[in-house]
Amino acid sequence: MGFSYDPLWKLLIDKKMTKEDLRIEIKTSPATIAKMGKGENVSMDVLNRICNLFDCDLSDIVRHIKD
Repeated sequence: MGFSYDPLWKLLIDKKMTKEDLRIEIKTSPATIAKMGKGENVSMDVLNRICNLFDCDLSDIVRHIKD
């Protein structure tokens, strides 16, 4: 697998946001959010926009999972 976006999904719950709210805020496609939902790779640009939105570090939204 490699990476998990579970910390991001928990952050969204804490902020009372949906994945659609996130998608609109960071101006990305539904396909990108779907990739994240499946634990697939997304661009660093997308991750940067999320970190900027929440004023957080990458480790606050993504977790590495050892193979």
